[in-house]
Amino acid sequence: MNSIANNLHTVKNNIPSHVTLVAVSKTKPVSEILEAYNAGQRIFGENKIQEMALKYDEMPKDIEWHMIGHLQRNKVKYMAHFVHLIHGVDSFKTLVEINKQALKHNRVINCLLQLKIAKEDTKFGLSITEVEAILNSEELKELKNIDIKGVMGMASFIEDEAVIRTEFKTLKTFFEKLKRFNLSNFNPTVISMGMSGDYKIAIEEGSTMVRVGSAIFGLRNYS
Repeated sequence: MNSIANNLHTVKNNIPSHVTLVAVSKTKPVSEILEAYNAGQRIFGENKIQEMALKYDEMPKDIEWHMIGHLQRNKVKYMAHFVHLIHGVDSFKTLVEINKQALKHNRVINCLLQLKIAKEDTKFGLSITEVEAILNSEELKELKNIDIKGVMGMASFIEDEAVIRTEFKTLKTFFEKLKRFNLSNFNPTVISMGMSGDYKIAIEEGSTMVRVGSAIFGLRNYS
């Protein structure tokens, strides 16, 4: 039986030093997250805001919490006092809400713009045109309490490595294009792409941040 610490060690050995590992702890109890914490992991990703807030209250305070799931604007307030990075921002309205809640806590909240790179209809995300429209807008300049750190994308959930690789390449190309925007609240250094099944391909294609859950914690129990 592989322990969480052993799994974590294996994953870290597969990741170069310039790539950040987000351990996806969604649905996992605090006891298991503490195992990863005690093995040296400090960055955890959750996909439900209220669940993340409960874990934040119980866990050590040197943890960076990343919100990696689809974002409901009305719930941003529950994490605005502590969230380190929000991965899945897919509308300008969401940026406005994050800015509003960050201001209440006198914080600047880091965000990633989620781009739709998968062919599947189930994935959320912005098109490159929509992202450029946001970055070109005068309204964005008014948002002083957010800092857009880069982009996030999810590849299609399929076995075909060539398709996955192409989708990751697309995100890397988008990212390079966006670097021309010179804004005080847009400082792109992060390409968040790659999960347990495809993070090695993602890293080969330029990912700087991978979101790995089941390869560390084992399969999830959704029952």
